[in-house]
Amino acid sequence: MGRKVKLLGSLIAAFLLSVCAALFWVAYAPALDPLEPGSLDFSDDEIKRGEMLALVGACSACHTAKGGAPLAGGLGLPTPFGTIYSTNITPDPETGIGRWSFAAFARSMREGLDREGRHLYPAFPYDSFTKSTDEDLRAIYAWLMSQPPVIAESTPNEMPFPFSFRPVLAGWKLLFLDGAPYAHDPALNEEQNRGAYLALSLGHCGACHTPRNPFGAMIGDRLFEGGEAEGWLAPPLGGHSIAPVAWTLDDYADYLFDGWSELHGIASGPMTTVADQLHDADEDDVFAIAAWLESITPEQSDENRDAALSFAKARDWPPTKGVLPDEEVTDPVLSAGRDVFAARCAKCHKERVAKSQPISLGLTYAVNAPSPKNLLNVVRDGIAPPLGVPDRKMEAIALTDEELSDVAAYVRWHFTDRPPWKDLNEAVAAH
Repeated sequence: MGRKVKLLGSLIAAFLLSVCAALFWVAYAPALDPLEPGSLDFSDDEIKRGEMLALVGACSACHTAKGGAPLAGGLGLPTPFGTIYSTNITPDPETGIGRWSFAAFARSMREGLDREGRHLYPAFPYDSFTKSTDEDLRAIYAWLMSQPPVIAESTPNEMPFPFSFRPVLAGWKLLFLDGAPYAHDPALNEEQNRGAYLALSLGHCGACHTPRNPFGAMIGDRLFEGGEAEGWLAPPLGGHSIAPVAWTLDDYADYLFDGWSELHGIASGPMTTVADQLHDADEDDVFAIAAWLESITPEQSDENRDAALSFAKARDWPPTKGVLPDEEVTDPVLSAGRDVFAARCAKCHKERVAKSQPISLGLTYAVNAPSPKNLLNVVRDGIAPPLGVPDRKMEAIALTDEELSDVAAYVRWHFTDRPPWKDLNEAVAAH
């Protein structure tokens, strides 16, 4: 027995030593040599192409603090593990990436390592960027290194231990980082493949629209089933969409370019920023993403489409007599919510009255979502108009918690046939 225990102990010790050795090997990466001054030479076409690709990746959206210099970092990104602040990616040699060679830049985009070899947090979505081609990364690098340098020191992250200990990220990468490039899909045409590549790599759409595991990694076999970003629900896409009316190519293109679709509503929360970036991006690239999204979206029969539109139309405000017994509501919560809606919401959401011709609320994701989070955000914070539709916005509405809970319950009941939201009062109180 004693020998068996010793043997088992030796095997466990050997295993642990092997694991520690493997982690040590991946936890520390060498620094790459600094860039020699005056060693860069890019064509105007390459720089312009990089600018367009940077818009697809929304680089400035994360790397520009509110009121700060473009690309100089400092934007706080809340995560379940603490707040991470974006870094300066201007070509300043001291505080930015001015001393980064292309090799250092490509390594950061694919392996999540800075020039000095420090691990980067995956709030920087290198788990998506790793699919990018050298050609596209070099174009983005050319554009970044052509921007005005800004002196801006990095804001320290607010991460508790052990998340503040960067070598821990080596284990995360061993478990979750797939370094495979985008693989051409023979079932897609050239435009759709381009769109898939952009969406899955530089566009990092999955970073928001895919659920994550307890370690903060995207769950690979649940791609585009819906996620969460910055306190907003990111809707499921393609075949996982819960939209009453299926998205079409035109719907996707309108929404990506302008942040608005007549049958799906307006971009809000982090998606407003994405739409604003894509508004100025290369049209062929944006249409390619739309074409790919259409290719993964099941067709909806005309019968089902017409039924969904009729259902939503019948519930437009004011209530149509005989369609829903609004005038006979006896539930005190729904009755109170109806009164709040009539007094505070109907002015803009009344059929054929508002100049902006608002969408039928029953078609929107906020009202159909499994959680009231987006609807509560919209009511409390309003919606800023995307660049593509500057006349479409919503002002924040000041309501008490009780009023907000009542009107949310009523909107869900009146405009959809979905079950009531669970724990609505708790969600309102936590908002």
